[in-house]
Formats: sequence, structure tokens, C-alpha cells
Amino acid sequence: MATKIFSPTPPVISSTSATTKTPVLPKAIVSRCLRTSLSAVVAATAVLTMVPALPAAGEGNQPYKLYYGTAASAANYGGYGGNSDRKTSAEYVYDVPEGWKERLVSKVEKGTNGTDSEFYNPKKRTEKEYLTFLSGFRQLAPRDVILNNLALSDVELQDLIAGADKVVSEEKKDEETGQVYYLYEIDGVGKHSLITVTCAKNKLYAHFVNAPAPEWNRDQDTLTHLRDSFKTVSSSS
Repeated sequence: MATKIFSPTPPVISSTSATTKTPVLPKAIVSRCLRTSLSAVVAATAVLTMVPALPAAGEGNQPYKLYYGTAASAANYGGYGGNSDRKTSAEYVYDVPEGWKERLVSKVEKGTNGTDSEFYNPKKRTEKEYLTFLSGFRQLAPRDVILNNLALSDVELQDLIAGADKVVSEEKKDEETGQVYYLYEIDGVGKHSLITVTCAKNKLYAHFVNAPAPEWNRDQDTLTHLRDSFKTVSSSS
């Protein structure tokens, strides 16, 4: 219901009252007031226009760089070369989030457990991705056999599998190259692991993406992208 502003009884105006005149402002003052109001509106519009638009929640804005891995043997291992040299001799590639750091793999480590490359999140070093390889494998064995063989040389993986709530595996084939990959997802106690395994050039490649549970819950899309980015490079590429 509308609120009544005025009294229902009209005011009585004496016939002897003088007529009230509204004072007229000088034109210069009116013009100055209008200019000031207009300037304020323009300034407010400019401020709103210059505020950068924030990305919507869930948008995939994580930038990546492509890493070229050579899978060189310990005997031929000589440290890190330029990225162009890596590209020409690369045997595999995978994406690395911008800001992640590369850990230098020692020659001894390469010779003992076959670690070829590793990157980690400097804010949480246990959130990482790395690749190992073993020579002398012409083709993939059954999926459960492959996972058990990987665990034999990795105590942390053994413990993760032993206490896992769930271990899922599947086979995927690259439609362009025909390359077959085994994908494993291990939901362990306080830790999550994504593993991709394949055979090429008489080698078994295993790409790992590991993260503690809080980081997995936060970065699941990014970590899954890292897993899916791993591919072997054919000689003709």
C-alpha cells in the first residue's frame, strides 16, 4: 500500500501572504555544476572499465610448457642440454605446469631405478611428476604384471598399493599412432597417484603423477592433464 506523504487536509493559505519566489541561480553556476556532475560520471565509468575481469571459477587457465625427454642411458648421461637439442633426440614428451621446478637426476639414480626426469611443485615438493624407463622390453605384459614389476623397484609405490582404497587400470590406444598405453589410478592413504606405462624402442616407459590428498583434491584437473599429456615420440616425428 502506498504511503501517504501529504496530509489529507489541504493547507490554508492566507490571501494576505506574499508569493514565495524560487531564487534563480546564475547561469555560470548552473553550467559549472553540470560540468562537475558529468566529470564525476565519466570518471566512475572509466574506473569500472579499467577493472580487469576475473576468470570464472573452474576455468582452465593453467599454462604449461612441453618437456622433451631423451631417456638416455646412464653411460651416455651428461646432464641437461638445450631444449632444441632435446627436441631432436626426444623419445617422449609431457606437459609441465609453469612455475614447477626441475630436479636434477643423478647419474647413479638413473642407473639404479631408471629415473630420467622429474618436476615438482615448489610450494609442495611431494606434488610432482617424473618418468622412469627400463630397457629390454619389446611389448607390454598384462596390466597387473606391469604394476607389480614397477612396485618391485619402488618402495613407496609398494606401500601405496598395499594400503590403497582403490586401484583402477585401463588400456588406451592412441588413434593417430596406434601406441598402446596402460593407465593406472591409485587412491592411497593420504596420497593419489596416476601412472601411465607404454613400450617403445625396446624400452618400458612409466610416467608418474603423484600428489598428497589435499593437493589432489585441489589440483585434480591439472594433474589429470599432466597424465594425459605423456606420449612417446616416434622416429618419424
